[in-house]
Amino acid sequence: MTDIYTYSEARRNLASLLDKAAREGEIRVRRKDGQIFVITPVTTGSSPLDVEGIDLGLSKEEIIEFIHEGRKYTE
Repeated sequence: MTDIYTYSEARRNLASLLDKAAREGEIRVRRKDGQIFVITPVTTGSSPLDVEGIDLGLSKEEIIEFIHEGRKYTE
């Protein structure tokens, strides 16, 4: 069961509760009137294949030449 924090506790410890939400997926905060709210981290939606490129110092012409050379043997 997920712990439920009071509004006052959440206000005093917001940074640590946001860290906990990031680790555990969510936290719950209860207001004085009894309403309970769930705080969850937002996923970025980026692809795991979205990686930073590497500068190999090749020109466009050199890259095209390598592609053509590689295709010579498959055509």
